[in-house]
Amino acid sequence: MNSRTYESLTARTRVAPVTVTGGTLLKSIVLTAFVLMALATTSVAAELPEAPSSIMRTSAPMITPTVLASAPRSAEVHPIDKKFVSLSFVSSASTFADSYTTLFARQNWLAGKKGVCNVEVQSAYLYGTHPTVGRAYAVASAKSAGSIFAAYYMRKHHSRFWSFPLVANSLVSLEGVTQNMIECN
Repeated sequence: MNSRTYESLTARTRVAPVTVTGGTLLKSIVLTAFVLMALATTSVAAELPEAPSSIMRTSAPMITPTVLASAPRSAEVHPIDKKFVSLSFVSSASTFADSYTTLFARQNWLAGKKGVCNVEVQSAYLYGTHPTVGRAYAVASAKSAGSIFAAYYMRKHHSRFWSFPLVANSLVSLEGVTQNMIECN
């Protein structure tokens, strides 16, 4: 076979190179990972080998020390106690105070006052530019309930940072009260 015939054969039988796009590659990786996880969870493990102590033959008697098993009892912590209730009260009170002072912007806007805040700027995504009473207190209720639920859940599951949602909500709300009293009053 001469080189000219070989070139004409290879030219006719050449296949265009296959390019793998990012989506195809990602799909194949995800599919492979899924198959591996499925196979790993359904595969049956082999039996464990015999323990050396069960096949060891000795004439010496085995001495096992007697241990009194007494597990230390942890103090049963009830999720709702005086500390939880007091922090929840402070958090809710500061949140409702923030919503109340946020309404000063609406009052100034309705009165047509110039030179003081008459538009909510800091949390307009929550309250709107001219917050209504219902929306302000609905936001306060949602923020309070959310922080109390998060703290309760964390305390129930024995997290030592359970008070963080309540303290953070209180600090953010008290900052809002301070800002509203300085700017809008």
